[in-house]
Amino acid sequence: MDLLLVLTYAALCIAIFKIFKIPLNKWTVPTAVLGGVVLIGTLILLMNYNHPFTQVGGQFYSTTPIVSSVRGKVVEVNVEANQQMKKGDVMLRIDPIPYEAEVIKARAALADANQDVLQLESDYKAAQSDTIKAAAERDKAEREFARYQKGFKRGAFTEQQVDTRRQSFKASQAAFEASEAKEESARLAFESQIFGENTTVAQLKAALIQAEFNLRETVVRAPTDGYVTQLALRPGMMAVPLPLVPLMTFVHKEEEFFVGAFRQNSLQRLKPGFEAEFLFRALPGKVFKGKIVEVLPTIAEGQISASGTLRSTQTFNTSGRAMVKLVLDDDMSEYVLPTGSNAEIAIYSDSFKHVSIMRKVLIRMKSWQNYLYLDH
Repeated sequence: MDLLLVLTYAALCIAIFKIFKIPLNKWTVPTAVLGGVVLIGTLILLMNYNHPFTQVGGQFYSTTPIVSSVRGKVVEVNVEANQQMKKGDVMLRIDPIPYEAEVIKARAALADANQDVLQLESDYKAAQSDTIKAAAERDKAEREFARYQKGFKRGAFTEQQVDTRRQSFKASQAAFEASEAKEESARLAFESQIFGENTTVAQLKAALIQAEFNLRETVVRAPTDGYVTQLALRPGMMAVPLPLVPLMTFVHKEEEFFVGAFRQNSLQRLKPGFEAEFLFRALPGKVFKGKIVEVLPTIAEGQISASGTLRSTQTFNTSGRAMVKLVLDDDMSEYVLPTGSNAEIAIYSDSFKHVSIMRKVLIRMKSWQNYLYLDH
């Protein structure tokens, strides 16, 4: 761009020398050269600082690698490459038969567990009845023992008869305690709950939910509005739930934005809202208007992360650029411009506005230059 300015000045000087028939001598030529150095140098410095330009820019967009949540053979590919899709549209189907079987198995186990809960309730009630019966038998044996013990003191019963009733009472007491323990065990089994539900039933419900989730995941749907590009997936291929083996790449339909990498020298002239102009190699002879959205607050070259390696002074010997996010204001719908295209960007600050006309002229001249290229 600086070369264009120098060539423009040289052409202007030649025209002036020719039109006004100024002689070429040791005074006029050095004067034109030195004047050009001072004038062009001053204008370039003012322009570069206050209205920065970068050739390092382009459009950025977000993608999502589509990875299946379940393992299985792909039976259908419902998506077409580079065709717009709506959120929730079916992209592919994985063989659902193994997961349908898991759902049926989980439902059967849950139904069986619900029946077991009813059985546990019956067992608990039966244990309660057994405890009541054992208590009655114990009380009866206790009364018999007390009657024989009183009769023994009056000489109505022998010591052996009293001992027999004592042993019978102890046996009844032991039977009652065993029945109580059995009742308590039945109660714990019946009343064992989590979130108000039997633990076994809760576990099997969770297994059923997981099985139903896996079955739903055999149908892979579009995460948002967008499209799939460079599609290579075909029926018969295996889908595995590994992030390193995505099935396809989904490009999200979002607001288009551009990022330009500007020298740090002009950071004070990069503010949100400042006017910008874009030129694309794919669209020679055209310039498009936009504006700055934000200046990213970090520069990648300065990042540091925890590791076992210390940073040397050499790692600081970098000249990272400031990243600036921008948007286009002009309508680009009539142009064929692939997502991710490169762009050259100029920013026009609110300082030395009269100098910005130079940048605008040079931008347009550079845009016309894009017609000229050679394929090697």
